[in-house]
Amino acid sequence: MACRKRRSWSIEEKRSICLQTLAPGVSVSKVARRHAMNANQIFNWLKDPRFAPSETEDKETMFLPVEVAATDMSPAPPLSFNQSAQHADGRIEIELVNGHRLKVEGRFDVARLLKGLVS
Repeated sequence: MACRKRRSWSIEEKRSICLQTLAPGVSVSKVARRHAMNANQIFNWLKDPRFAPSETEDKETMFLPVEVAATDMSPAPPLSFNQSAQHADGRIEIELVNGHRLKVEGRFDVARLLKGLVS
């Protein structure tokens, strides 16, 4: 069995090989086969900031427009709940303003649960 000779790559060669991985439709394994090397070697180079190409390389820097809109910052109405339901055993479902739902099952303290949602 023939022993493989260890190859050394220059910094520019490493950068060039790493840059090839950014081409659309090209995988790291394709680039590795093209250079007769293991894909893991390229992945290791990509982790190194000296060789890893940035995805914004050769792209123009631009600013995007931002619009700040006023929002209703009025306080939420106070919560009211039945004090006798201090320790509920069962299930509660709460629909939040943003449309998400919170479902709680088992034994829980209703006052603490509601206070946690408001704060």
